[in-house]
Amino acid sequence: MLAGPALLFCPADRPERFAKAAAAADAVILDLEDGVAREAKDRARAAVVASSLDPARTIVRINPSSSGLWESDLAALAETPYRTVMLPKAESAGEAERLAGFEVIALCESPRGVRNADELAASPNVVALSWGAEDLVAALGGTSSRFASGEYRQYAHYARSRVLIAAASEGKAAFDTVHLDIADQAGLRAEADDARASGFAGAMCIHPSQVELIRAAFRPSADEVAWARGVLSAAAAASGGVFVFEGRMVDEPLLRQARQLIARAHD
Repeated sequence: MLAGPALLFCPADRPERFAKAAAAADAVILDLEDGVAREAKDRARAAVVASSLDPARTIVRINPSSSGLWESDLAALAETPYRTVMLPKAESAGEAERLAGFEVIALCESPRGVRNADELAASPNVVALSWGAEDLVAALGGTSSRFASGEYRQYAHYARSRVLIAAASEGKAAFDTVHLDIADQAGLRAEADDARASGFAGAMCIHPSQVELIRAAFRPSADEVAWARGVLSAAAAASGGVFVFEGRMVDEPLLRQARQLIARAHD
């Protein structure tokens, strides 16, 4: 099972940060793509090869299939035990299938990638989907993914929802995108709260200070756990079908939510 809820990016050309990032987060994403200048790609690959992190909690973001850097990235990965890759700007199941032997987190961050989220989610070696607002707005010809208030524009809400539903339709995990304003802790917490309530398995982040905010958002509160235990106990005592608990009608969808809360509380 893919580690979560907090996935922390770390530039792959900064090996002195690898262990700290891995220790801070639930999984570390060693980034060979946007976090590394083109002239530093070889150095970054060498650092990944030389590293010795836990493969179960290590993801490597390779470069897009269109970049001309795939072969070098995959040759480096072949020398490591890391078998979970993040595929940026993913647009087709064919790209994922070319990564046979790896578990793939597909990043839907282009118009075609968002449109083909269903196809990507159905690919056998894709284990999760995520999305990216900034690459997407650039591909759309726009200049900003958010309003001045900090709220996402409608296209971003659409992409986020489409990726979440596509992943769930195939029984795969979905991870929310990064919150770029590191100082905006309230904004990150609000987005992480919404991500958990919506059904995301976790969120990606760019700074260690964001990890605990994401973890806290995905950790059910004591009140939520008490409600879940109470409603499940009431269901066991009921004769079946719909019943009322604390003035609210309860049926199977609510019981499923209660079971998910209990399971998350024990993660």
